[in-house]
Amino acid sequence: MKLKANGIEIWVEDNGRGVPAICISGLGYSNWCWVDLQAELVATHRVVTFDNRGTGRTDKPPAPYSIAQMAQDAAGVLDALGIAQAHVIGHSMGGYIAMHLAVHHAASVKSLTLVSTTCGGPEATPVPEATLRLWIELSTLPPIESARRGMPTSFAPGWTEKHPQRFEELLAARLKFPTPKECWAAQFAAAGQYIEKGIDVSAIAKPTLVIHGTEDRVVPYGNGELLARRIANAKLVTLEGCGHLPPLEEPKRFAQLVAEHLKASP
Repeated sequence: MKLKANGIEIWVEDNGRGVPAICISGLGYSNWCWVDLQAELVATHRVVTFDNRGTGRTDKPPAPYSIAQMAQDAAGVLDALGIAQAHVIGHSMGGYIAMHLAVHHAASVKSLTLVSTTCGGPEATPVPEATLRLWIELSTLPPIESARRGMPTSFAPGWTEKHPQRFEELLAARLKFPTPKECWAAQFAAAGQYIEKGIDVSAIAKPTLVIHGTEDRVVPYGNGELLARRIANAKLVTLEGCGHLPPLEEPKRFAQLVAEHLKASP
């Protein structure tokens, strides 16, 4: 369904019953990437997924975008659904949005799950040069070609070759409602500005789980360690050999980790 929030129409899916949890996707991704987690959580939680501005079936206004603006979109989704507080699960750029919510809309956040993400700033480990060069090379290509060539970098080295059928299924899901290149660029610019400036997460007091793979070639593992140090009482779970996409690479283990964290949060 579509909801009006923060001046745009946002595609939202609302399933299950119980304490609400909202899932926020990363750069260029839409709510399809949460299907496996949603299937595990709906028995015990009300799971809300949505498409960020510029992706999926949500409106695609012209640039510029900002992380603060996309966090306001997420807060608007919760308001439109009548949800006062939710567990917030953010992947990559979705983690930037989740942290902004926890800092600037703290009352709406029950707990945080931060996946393959960073608080940015001078101590953060930057995106590897090889990944940036590939993204720049692919940025002018049509979504189908860009996704097929670029998406393997988000998985651990060799994962795509070991799981060809799974990769094709995920690629098809991504391309069902592809992100236009100009919207990807707008999100990329917003993410870059966020990383350069950084966000002070030291005041976050919500129960926080940090999940990060050691083979992340987009947001290197050191960023997960930095987050766990910066956020009081945050728990870091290290996924050995996993890349940037734990919800897709190890869906069952990922869902179990999230479910346990949500259950343990007061």
